[in-house]
Amino acid sequence: MRIEKVSQHGMLQGLMSEPKTISAKYFYDERGSALFEAITALPEYYQTRTEASILEASLPKLASYMDRPVTLIEYGSGSSAKTRILLEHLSNVNTYIPIDISEEFLAQTVQQLSLDFPAIRVTGVSADYTLPITLPPSQSEKRVVFFPGSTIGNFEPDEAKAFLANSRHMLHAGDLFLLGVDRKKDVSVVEAAYDDSAGVTAAFNKNVIARLNRETGAKLDESAFSHVAFYNKRKGRIEMHLKVRSDQDMQGLGAGIQFSEGELIHTENSYKFDESDIHELAVAAGFTVREILSDEKEYFSVCVLEVPGAE
Repeated sequence: MRIEKVSQHGMLQGLMSEPKTISAKYFYDERGSALFEAITALPEYYQTRTEASILEASLPKLASYMDRPVTLIEYGSGSSAKTRILLEHLSNVNTYIPIDISEEFLAQTVQQLSLDFPAIRVTGVSADYTLPITLPPSQSEKRVVFFPGSTIGNFEPDEAKAFLANSRHMLHAGDLFLLGVDRKKDVSVVEAAYDDSAGVTAAFNKNVIARLNRETGAKLDESAFSHVAFYNKRKGRIEMHLKVRSDQDMQGLGAGIQFSEGELIHTENSYKFDESDIHELAVAAGFTVREILSDEKEYFSVCVLEVPGAE
């Protein structure tokens, strides 16, 4: 479980900005992580099951790209649930390197996968994958980075390009990057995925207030915030906010910060992609797009990006 400690400086900086913001990384305390797992099972939240179905349906194609010994590298591996689909069926994967910021959770993942896949060398790297990473040596002939879940959509566009370009520098000609992206689609479908009828996403969003109170002594009225999610068509992204329902003064960290009725606190962006967006992002980061694997409705895609220059 990836749990990010509240940074007093970072939190203050966000709450003193205009408009106010709270970083999405603070969603993931113990309760927030459990709520997100519940979100992925909701009928409205198509992303997780759709990506898994694409991977399962595309195994023969993916195998054709991995025609020699492969080191599979996963960013933000978590439980590596989707990666199991690849490890179980792609016989040329001989090394798996999960990268996660939580050392404890990473150790558990490495231990379990080593037991489940004894023929595969599993070596975890505890690191922030948005920063340059030194990978352990391997005997493989090809590196394949796996970044599922459309986490790339949580980056601002320039950040996404810089992140992919940074990854490109640790790869060689012919190496691959498997990138999961959530596609642009009917607004009602994508908005429902972030504002489900059971209220789980609302609880997930509002949990940051409970965490703020618990870890900083803010003493905010948790019931005075409501969940807001909408698709910003001009920017091509879902935005999540907390709407202040009544005036409040913050205590503890940042005492004196005021919240006004009707004010919106921005908590997350999730960018969506069409085919031209995918190509633009890949080319800007130094990749070529070999293939875009999608479901029938084109709700989600797994993009096969390659470092150019291989003979």
